[in-house]
Amino acid sequence: MEKNSKIYVCGHRGLVGSAILRLLQNSGYSNIITRSHNELDLERQIDVETFFQNIKPEYVFQAAAKVGGILANSTYPADFIYRNLVIQNNVLHSAYKTGVKRLLFLGSSCIYPKESQQPVKEEYLLTGPLEPTNQPYAIAKISGIIQCEAYNRQYGTRFLAVMPTNLYGINDNFDLQTAHVLPMLIRKFHLAKLAANEEWDSIKIDEMRFGNIPQDIKDTLYKAPKDKVHSHIKSIILWGSGKPYRELLHVDDLANACLFLMNLPENTFSPFSFFSENHGVGKKDSNISLPLINIGYGQDCTIKELAELVSDIVGYKGEIIWDSSKPDGTPRKILDNCRIRTLGWKPNIFLQEGIKSAYDWYLSIK
Repeated sequence: MEKNSKIYVCGHRGLVGSAILRLLQNSGYSNIITRSHNELDLERQIDVETFFQNIKPEYVFQAAAKVGGILANSTYPADFIYRNLVIQNNVLHSAYKTGVKRLLFLGSSCIYPKESQQPVKEEYLLTGPLEPTNQPYAIAKISGIIQCEAYNRQYGTRFLAVMPTNLYGINDNFDLQTAHVLPMLIRKFHLAKLAANEEWDSIKIDEMRFGNIPQDIKDTLYKAPKDKVHSHIKSIILWGSGKPYRELLHVDDLANACLFLMNLPENTFSPFSFFSENHGVGKKDSNISLPLINIGYGQDCTIKELAELVSDIVGYKGEIIWDSSKPDGTPRKILDNCRIRTLGWKPNIFLQEGIKSAYDWYLSIK
């Protein structure tokens, strides 16, 4: 991409899109296009087609999606499959029709089978059953990958599907009904710390900033009798057993990887060419040929270890109780990122450093 190339960041207010936008701006790109939901509803096909026809972006980062954790996926399965399918269908088809040079489609590591061999390679896609709790969302994202391959093969487009591991960072979602595991932990431990210090006004302010606190959590925060010697709240309850493993990547590292991939030259080995005949399209094991690339941190930890790390960073001193009656989700999910490392990219933000920066941002929101 040239510094004055016309670049559309789709979903620029979300966790991933905002990180890509920050990086592009800080890297000197001067012709960046964004649209809020009020300006452009990506679920309306005619509006999306008209936008692409009028603007004609050269490069597209497709980061718009409906996302959430286990609770959100279990509660709103129809929303997750319908809205994601509609958004990506509209954006990818309009990008093809208007001659976009390259498009990066952002997915999720939940596309891979629940019982995948670890670490998870790109070719494991469609080799086994998915994790039931987020199957509708995963099916939508798998459809997007296949759509990228189909358009590349039929129309010669340069669409690449990027599958990041679990993400966190600035502009994360801290809603206790829909958040992913790390922002959920940050907020729960922060609220418990406030309760332990009897900072009731601060809890009310937090609710105004980050959304409703469910009644069961409020009951936990307020139920213990006041004690001037010991902590007001003695324990915090977390879902599951804490035994599953999770790999976490700071969203700024993902943004860096996306820009790196978008700028790979055509005359060298490029993931934008994975779809070509030289890479096996039409052969029996065609998954290897999909325009698909993992982006991971390279290390994982148990959710219990993650909770203890977050607790330490936030400064919560009470006990952690695990409710094993609640679902754990996928037992382990660490991505094989050899393909992108071979191309020359690697992450730079260590987990403890990244969590601290995410918590600092959380505290800074007014």
